[in-house]
Amino acid sequence: MVKLTKIYTRGGDEGDTSLVDGTRVKKYSARIAAYGTTDEANAAIGLARLHTTGELDAMLLRIQHDLFDLGADLATPPLEGDKEAHALRITDDQVTRLEHEIDTMNARLSPLQSFVLPGGSPASAYLHLARTVMRRAERLMVEANETEALTPAALRYANRLSDLLFVLSRNANNDGRKDILWTPGATREIT
Repeated sequence: MVKLTKIYTRGGDEGDTSLVDGTRVKKYSARIAAYGTTDEANAAIGLARLHTTGELDAMLLRIQHDLFDLGADLATPPLEGDKEAHALRITDDQVTRLEHEIDTMNARLSPLQSFVLPGGSPASAYLHLARTVMRRAERLMVEANETEALTPAALRYANRLSDLLFVLSRNANNDGRKDILWTPGATREIT
């Protein structure tokens, strides 16, 4: 269990921070940017949860825990031997669970005839925000993976989570019935 007794350490005052193994890196490094952005997605999900109940709220709470796991994974570079075996990593099972949830929740929805504009309900709007932040986190993870090895399951998790957040945003709009659909070119003419 994590125990935080002191909130500030002064260790980052010069623009560096520590990874789980103690390695010091710049706060703007791709790895740090990636897990910082997953934290932003988690905050947006927290806002969405202010407007959810039941099954959706429980799913989002579990995802918030997963995002802390993802942050821990991203904050931990590859380790040697026994240390790697005990590192907190995103697992294939977590990715598979997201895929199952996407399929289950998407089955409730009518097929789309156009792109969906963020909005409809507060929960949906915040889930769209979380989705776009998660897409940014995924891009940063892909960038980081170019120079340092990230867990393959973590990359897959980020990709699937943004898909699930899209499906959940539609579920939060009365199973898509309150979705606001994009009308291409609708605003080009002045009336």
